[in-house]
Amino acid sequence: MSAPTTVLSSATVHEAAGRTGALPSAIKPLHPSMHLEAAAFPVKAPPGDNLWLHRAVYAASPGEALVVDTGEGFEYGYWGEILAEAAIARGLAGLVIHGGVRDSARLVEMGWPVFAERVCIRGTGKDPHGSGELGEPVVIGEQTVRLGDLVVADADGVVVVPAERIAEVQRLSADRDAAEADYLRRIRAGESTIDIYHLP
Repeated sequence: MSAPTTVLSSATVHEAAGRTGALPSAIKPLHPSMHLEAAAFPVKAPPGDNLWLHRAVYAASPGEALVVDTGEGFEYGYWGEILAEAAIARGLAGLVIHGGVRDSARLVEMGWPVFAERVCIRGTGKDPHGSGELGEPVVIGEQTVRLGDLVVADADGVVVVPAERIAEVQRLSADRDAAEADYLRRIRAGESTIDIYHLP
């Protein structure tokens, strides 16, 4: 059985996965139209240092999305136009970072999906001896993100699905979308949400 080809939404996936996998709600797209659905390439960067992000651009495989833990060093702009151009040239799918980015207007113009905890102009260092990791699990908020997990992100937020559950959650998400389409049809036909959801 082939996987569904419809575009997944973060809220649907979160519900279909049993209300699990949500990253912190502070992580937002730079533009509401941005959507990301790709395999995760986890990155751990030292606070205030983006050398590991440069390394990650060339370590990740085309089609993967960088998911970056900055060790709660939020008040820095780890990513900007230069790194985005490099990532696009490498064929990467997008960026999710629990930290700041800059060059935000230019990143929006480029259209490459960027989801960040904040926008910040403060510059970063590049310590060759800094402690970081590529492709190893990271923890963002309450969620562990591993290499190959599915990342779904849009205007509502970011959710991560463990690799071993991707097919299951894709199927459940398609089922939810079909059910909600039917609910909308019934509401437009005059039914109440109280009746549809069997609410007391």
